[in-house]
Amino acid sequence: MRIFDPHIHMTARTTDDYRNMHEVGVRAVVEPAFWLGQPRTGPGSFTDYFDSLLGWERFRASRFGINHNCTIALNPKEANDPRCVEVLDVLPRHLGKDGVVAVGEIGYDSMTRAEDEAFAHQLALALDHGLPALVHTPHRDKQAGTRRSLDVVRESGIDPGAVVLDHLNEVTVAMVADSGCWMGFSIYPETKMDEQRMVAVLKEYGTARILVNSAADWGNSDPLKPHLVGRAMLAAGFTEADVDTVLWRNPVEFYGRSGRLILDEQLRADTGAASFEGNSVLRGGS
Repeated sequence: MRIFDPHIHMTARTTDDYRNMHEVGVRAVVEPAFWLGQPRTGPGSFTDYFDSLLGWERFRASRFGINHNCTIALNPKEANDPRCVEVLDVLPRHLGKDGVVAVGEIGYDSMTRAEDEAFAHQLALALDHGLPALVHTPHRDKQAGTRRSLDVVRESGIDPGAVVLDHLNEVTVAMVADSGCWMGFSIYPETKMDEQRMVAVLKEYGTARILVNSAADWGNSDPLKPHLVGRAMLAAGFTEADVDTVLWRNPVEFYGRSGRLILDEQLRADTGAASFEGNSVLRGGS
């Protein structure tokens, strides 16, 4: 089983996590820029963080045989802090770099006017830079937040196939499936989705345009959850090809749209060139 975790915050994880992930088949990850748990006080702390995603964390992952990519953005929670909004002006200098495969996480936390403005601005940046967009759906009032997110996506003019709405559940999946956007699901030990619920969604909606992630961070989360979803899929009668589609080919297809996805040459060869759009980046074995 090969696994590409399309949403995991490895900055908050240990080297043991990298080792354990590799043992169960994880060979690539995308780490979205997110809230670090403590308020940042200005753009400088963001740029230092972005640089660490592009440098140190990529190197740390490579030591364990894992290809590290990232997304860059002002996250929804901090979009409400005037001290942080200036970072919108410096995002373009990071969005053109190899390994930056989307603008994200963007979207809603509390559905404020400030979040509206940051969301629309960053979708425009995604269009300008030819990047996909990773949209965070709010944890509170998720149905209304997801519907509002889809409205903003439509208004932006971005191709729905270049957008994933993440942290979905059984209540929100249908409207996203109908929109043409990709559907993202975070598998957690206690909250969000679990393996069996994810299998039920896959049985109803199929494997197309679905991304399964651990969203592991500094909270109660588990970076091995995508592996457990794969095992649950096999136990439920899905084929190994189905598992490969969900856990590998789908994230490669979605983030490959950026033309900046970093994968070892052998991984790309094993996936097939047709899964990549643009001029995705290759590197030698770690």
